[in-house]
Amino acid sequence: MTGQPDTAAPPRPSSAGALFDAAFIANPYPGFAALREAGPVHQITLPDGAKVWLVTRYADVRAGLADPRLSLNKANGDGSWKGFSLPPALDANLLNMDPPDHSRIRRLVRHAFGPQRISRLRPKIEVAAAELLDRIAPNGEADLIAEYAGPLPVRVISDLLGVPEADRAAMRGWTDVMIAPPADDPRAGGRAIMELQDFLVRLIAEKRRNPGDDLLTAMIAARDDGSDDPGTGTDTGDGSDGDRLSEEELTSLAFLVLFAGYENSVHVIGTGLLALLRNPEQLAAVREGAEPSPAAIEELLRYEPPGTVALRRFPLTDLSIGGVTIPAGATVLLCVATANRDPERFAEPDLLDVRRPDNGHLSLGHGIHYCVGAPLARLEAQIAIGAVLRRFPGLALAVDPAELAWRPSFRTRGLSSLPVTF
Repeated sequence: MTGQPDTAAPPRPSSAGALFDAAFIANPYPGFAALREAGPVHQITLPDGAKVWLVTRYADVRAGLADPRLSLNKANGDGSWKGFSLPPALDANLLNMDPPDHSRIRRLVRHAFGPQRISRLRPKIEVAAAELLDRIAPNGEADLIAEYAGPLPVRVISDLLGVPEADRAAMRGWTDVMIAPPADDPRAGGRAIMELQDFLVRLIAEKRRNPGDDLLTAMIAARDDGSDDPGTGTDTGDGSDGDRLSEEELTSLAFLVLFAGYENSVHVIGTGLLALLRNPEQLAAVREGAEPSPAAIEELLRYEPPGTVALRRFPLTDLSIGGVTIPAGATVLLCVATANRDPERFAEPDLLDVRRPDNGHLSLGHGIHYCVGAPLARLEAQIAIGAVLRRFPGLALAVDPAELAWRPSFRTRGLSSLPVTF
């Protein structure tokens, strides 16, 4: 038995305002579907005025994610992309790199999110989830974003990186402001970025003085010792500079782990719980196990991806996608949200089915840029969602779904709050 489809009226594909207004942010899927049905590629104007090419169909999005002719390096853009601006010390990360630099850094950190390190986090995630639920249980109601889905990933990422307890609240505050700066303070996001950068520089210096059993210490070893195995700290390189992280790459990588690990997990947990609460039969199916099955987690990722579009890309040459020629240097957005609900790939794509047998969703990417933190994201969602459902059998939304507040971004799919009763 499957869930209920989205029924909101789709905006006109040609209307930029309709594409990015509040109704679209609350439920982008009908609007994205209208674009997908109208054609495989559209040139649209973003709210910041940038013109981009949006790719809408599964086959094209999947191919684009792995196409080496689509560069992540902003130097290959024509300058029209505005996007998220970071200082150089935070910008030298995997999300802005092509091979060979991407391959080198990915190799250096390939064990950091491997099964051994991630499996060691399971008990810590379970304890953190239980402690957070203990705090809210006596109240009979809660905002599961502010009181659970938000603080839980902070604890997990902080444990992974070795962030001291005293710094975690500030770290979450800076990250929240970066994701959604207050409307009345447009410079707040920039200040938060600089504060987070300063914090990471200080934390790296402290880890050099006092190494620990954490990922940041392992990454410092990759920077200082030339190790290509941060999971063990073993020096398997030849010690040359070519086998090492630069200082900017080290700081940027720490930033990426922190930022992506926090933001994506908050969204996956929050929207996953909401999807289940809005589909009682699917919720009942998930409750049959001790925790959500791997198939259920994959379906929640497909149904509500944390990012509606993949990271922007820039064609290295004039490129044909879906029969449309896109000029070199233009900005290409591969729309994961439309691809994940493409009827050419998925049966009844707008229905939630936690037993879906064939789930090749693209929420975590594809090809060489596949999410390096995917094992952690899956484990964290499985534990976090399962813990809430076990603890609160009477869990229910406290407001009408139409009243829920969403993060004001078309690029990410996340709730600002999730009021519930239990």
